[in-house]
Amino acid sequence: MTIISNTRSVCPKCLTQIDAQLVREGDDVYLRKSCPSHGDFSTIVWRGMSDEFDNWWKYKAPSGDAPNCPNDCGLCAKHLQKTCCALVEVTSRCNLRCPVCFADAGSGTSEPTVAELYETFKRLCRNGNTFVQLSGGEPTMRDNLPEIVSAARRAGCETVQLNSNGIRLGREPEFVRALADAGLSFVFMQFDGTCDEVHKTLRGQPLLSDKLAAIEVCSKLRLGVTLVPTLVPGVNMDDVGGILRFAVEHAPAVRGVHFQPISYFGRFPHPPRDEDRVTLPEVLRAIETQTDGKFKIANFVPSSCDHPRCGFHGDFVILPKGLLMKLTPKYNPDACCAADSHLKNRKFVARRWTRPKSNGQKEATDYHNMDNFLARVKSHGFTVSAMAFQDAYTLEIDRLRRCSLHVIDGEKTVPFCARYITQI
Repeated sequence: MTIISNTRSVCPKCLTQIDAQLVREGDDVYLRKSCPSHGDFSTIVWRGMSDEFDNWWKYKAPSGDAPNCPNDCGLCAKHLQKTCCALVEVTSRCNLRCPVCFADAGSGTSEPTVAELYETFKRLCRNGNTFVQLSGGEPTMRDNLPEIVSAARRAGCETVQLNSNGIRLGREPEFVRALADAGLSFVFMQFDGTCDEVHKTLRGQPLLSDKLAAIEVCSKLRLGVTLVPTLVPGVNMDDVGGILRFAVEHAPAVRGVHFQPISYFGRFPHPPRDEDRVTLPEVLRAIETQTDGKFKIANFVPSSCDHPRCGFHGDFVILPKGLLMKLTPKYNPDACCAADSHLKNRKFVARRWTRPKSNGQKEATDYHNMDNFLARVKSHGFTVSAMAFQDAYTLEIDRLRRCSLHVIDGEKTVPFCARYITQI
């Protein structure tokens, strides 16, 4: 056993901040901590240390006292990153009851009015936060969602992203048209697998036909769709390659895949077992092996806007006949906390996930011509990314301090993982 570093975490039971250690055993890394009131905890956070993952471990946390996360989040002066994406919950209602969902979706009808949301959007824009994700619950439960999108645009939001399960999008094309006309930028769509058994296991219903219908409707309206699978051991880890092949086949309507290894938010009667978890190197290895090397681990780099062990991304262009060309830039471990890193990241994401409008011209075939190639990059750009959200068992304060995905909670702006681990 080797101690990699000392860090700070929280007790999963009382959320008191406590000392913790990252400990290596063989090729695996565990987060270990002890609460005076609730005892010892050990959780796998990284399976398979090897040289190919060196970049994910290069980051050195700033010295000094840690902030009182998550209890004083708001953001505090010790938070190291500005907001890239501001998540605004527009409803708590949902048309699914998913056991793997982090949101506390209910049936209540109390939700912010369009006028109240408009004031929220204006406040965000005054603070320079112009990339907004509309979330919930399921945002499409609101019939006036197009008015909310329009309000965000009027307030000055440059990018308005919809986080949705896609059910209503596929069933009501005119509703989607209203969203597009209101200024929706693109859709972040739950997509857990290429067969209905996966959807029934994770969402309780066979939803594949709804997902296909949603992609078709969005494609006709030139709304880009990014597929968002929640990865669960024994359920869909063997479908990682299938999801990527599906996404490439449905490009350019599908702009990429954003994998999310399952996290355990909320209060559980027993700590989740290590075998119930998926870690980032397992996702990367599954990507490479299940696509027969079409996507390689070497094509991906750690997150440049958050802590490197929070995620990864790889950028590609899809050429004719399904050929892929890697565009991923070289990893810069110091890029995150540069003064404008959040601005560069949000512009990059918006550019990659937004589907450009058609210019009516016939597509070129000669990609040795630079103008033709750049046009192809814009029309057929494809991004594969992942985000390993932290729950109360895996949370490291050092990682939380570099979070750039922030939830708007009343007057507060709260790092994503801090917002949801406190809902217990």
